[in-house]
Amino acid sequence: MPTIDVNYTELQRLLNLKLDNNVEKLDDILAYIKAEIKDFDPKENSLSIEMKDTARADLWSVEGLTRALQSYTGQQKGLKPYITADKSDIEVNVDANLFDIRPYIACAVIKDIHLSDDVIKGIMHLQDKLDHTHGRSRRRTSIGIYNLDLINPPIKYTAVKPTTVEFVPLGFNQKMQLDEILEKHPKGQEYGHIVKSHPLYPMLYDSQDHVLSFPPIINSSDLGKITEDSRNLLIEVTGTLHKTVLNTLTLITSALIDRGGKAYSVTINYPQGTNYTQKTLVTPDFNNKPLELSITETNRLLGLNLSAEVIINLLGIAGLGVEKVSDQYITVLVPCYRVDVMHQVDIIEDIAIAYGYNNIEPLWCELPTTGKAKADQYCIDIARDLMIGLGYQEVLNTTLTNPQTLFQKMNQPPTRLIELSNPKVITMTCLRNQLLPGLIEFLSCNQSVEFPQKIFELGRVTLPNDAEETRTCDKNYLSAVTTHSNANFSEIKSTLDAFMTNFGVEWQIQETTHPSFIDGRAGKILTENQEVGIIGEINPATLEAWKLENPVAGFELHFQTLVDDKQNEPCKKLAKQTSCP
Repeated sequence: MPTIDVNYTELQRLLNLKLDNNVEKLDDILAYIKAEIKDFDPKENSLSIEMKDTARADLWSVEGLTRALQSYTGQQKGLKPYITADKSDIEVNVDANLFDIRPYIACAVIKDIHLSDDVIKGIMHLQDKLDHTHGRSRRRTSIGIYNLDLINPPIKYTAVKPTTVEFVPLGFNQKMQLDEILEKHPKGQEYGHIVKSHPLYPMLYDSQDHVLSFPPIINSSDLGKITEDSRNLLIEVTGTLHKTVLNTLTLITSALIDRGGKAYSVTINYPQGTNYTQKTLVTPDFNNKPLELSITETNRLLGLNLSAEVIINLLGIAGLGVEKVSDQYITVLVPCYRVDVMHQVDIIEDIAIAYGYNNIEPLWCELPTTGKAKADQYCIDIARDLMIGLGYQEVLNTTLTNPQTLFQKMNQPPTRLIELSNPKVITMTCLRNQLLPGLIEFLSCNQSVEFPQKIFELGRVTLPNDAEETRTCDKNYLSAVTTHSNANFSEIKSTLDAFMTNFGVEWQIQETTHPSFIDGRAGKILTENQEVGIIGEINPATLEAWKLENPVAGFELHFQTLVDDKQNEPCKKLAKQTSCP
């Protein structure tokens, strides 16, 4: 969980509260934003606060803390109306070569700001927190802050060869080439892996070809250093995920506005006729986001009977606004810096906090309930028993995987996936949409085990479905593979035939082609002319990608379809016979 360090005196001043070193009182206030004091040093005037809500990146500075707590302490209610950005004449021109390297950039200008040493330290602390958490150690986003008075616009965001550029990096006093910076500079050693795999490196220049920075590594010593004398600043955020880049700029810019700065927008010009979907973009965007809130759903989830008027008052305490009200719905205005709010449930949680959890009376269940497994679960248990009886060992893989495993190594073209917006590791960036790649990967990790190897998995895959509220749906799939020196189509077909016969399903095979399987040795699995899976011998190209030496045959079955379809009466009868009375 993020821990932020703030100046205790500064927090009291901005909050307009005299706490007199009363840690308990401050802890009670911090509870409104799910935070608590981790350490307090009165002599050093320093305060460490642990944030329990890792999604509230807007709270990771003394400015953000103050902004949120002012609502709960009664000093400010509802939306803060001050966040606006006048248009400036500064433009950023983006090079098309950056699309596969670090494609996106967003900028803002802050003028007439007065910086003290404590303010600069706080902004650097926020920048560091956002880079490491929200920006995934600068892989997804990184922030640069510059003295605008030294910059000659327009700004060029371009890609260069590492050996053609040299500049004085921040913290050093001599010019260095980009590769030399990655080798010798502490920031280059820490973050160099982000760009090393690319033949070109991203760079920021002004119109006089003065270097602003080498993102996401280090700023230049000339333009990329701010001091207490700096009055006008340029803020830039570069990264690989456009939405996160825009959100990060909003977070850092709003903190500087809270310090008295005046915000101005910057025009981003993306190259024409390229993969960029937007050609011109004005940043930052401080527009509030409207979100529908159901009054009925709010009361149902909280177990309360709140009127629309009471809910509106609680929304104001939580720092949210209201656009319009109807009999059943309230259109809530979510401030631009609340990047954590994605669903009405997030708003309902804020209402509960403003109402006070201690004010909600607990209700105990008065009626006993008898639990039993769903009918589907009996079918799943039967299927597992059948596969084990056929000599296959069950494995359980993680539902998180990555496109390389699902597509590239399986010799398949990519399809639509459910991807994670904040993956922790590069090998787990999306939810699986099939089971077979996980089994092949399992075989590649166990080549020292005695052959033959026969494994299966019956588990859930996640597929896109725009008709659902979450735009996803989970389905149970069944996949099995066999590998040894003589593994072939006939063997895996006999396994599937034994499974389907004992499961009570009539089925057929229809010859097909599939990039993961050998042509002429692959077939669609059909039940009542409906395709429910695929079977065959794995393509040598796939085996080579996974470094497998023995042939592999396998199948993937949409097991959920067998359970749901009308023709699966035997399974339903078995479920009925074994269910609890």
